[in-house]
Order: sequence, then C-alpha cells, then structure tokens
Amino acid sequence: MQNKSTSQAALAMFKQALSELVQRQGPDLSSRQMAIMLIVYLEEPPHTVRGLAAQLKISKPAVTRALDTLGKMDLLKRKPDEADRRSINVVRTVKGSVYLSEIADVIEQAAWNNLGQS
Repeated sequence: MQNKSTSQAALAMFKQALSELVQRQGPDLSSRQMAIMLIVYLEEPPHTVRGLAAQLKISKPAVTRALDTLGKMDLLKRKPDEADRRSINVVRTVKGSVYLSEIADVIEQAAWNNLGQS
C-alpha cells in the first residue's frame, strides 16, 4: 500500500495532466473511451467488441457506443476480420496514434513537474 504522500503525488500528477488535456483543443474522451483506446494501442491485436467488453467487464453495447464515438473522431476504426468475415476487429488509426502520443507527452510533463515539487 502506498503512503499518503505518494498517493497525493500521484493524484497531483493526474490532476495536472487532466487539467492540461481539458484546456487543449481536441477530443475530450470519457474514461471508458480512453480505456478502450489504451487497450487497442498498447496491447497486441486482434481486438473485438466481445474481447473489449470482457476485458473491461462492461456490456457489448457500451463498447459499441464508445467505438461509434471514437470512430467518428477517427481515433479507432472497425475492420472486417480477414479470416472470419462475420467478425469485426477494432484497429488503430494514424490520428489515434498521434492523439495518444500527445497525451503521453502531457502525462510525462506532469510527472516531471511533480517530481520537482516533491
């Protein structure tokens, strides 16, 4: 278990990163949408609605709604599975990769800023 100052430092970094992201121009994703983005971009494919729902312990319709929104923003897209045309895979986009790279930069800067304050 973390001590209180470590927990507070982590929350301060999270607050700073979120504040920066809120002030930026661009997509403002929900926690559910961000979780789906991180799974798709950080874990090995293939990714399906069923698999994402199981991993996040949420319903398939909830994943579908999040994917609809992320697809409209071109952060993820759906693509038919070449091996099984009945199945749909969730795949990365260039715009989504750039978006997460920018978020990583914001989080890294927040971490550095909070290290200097502790």
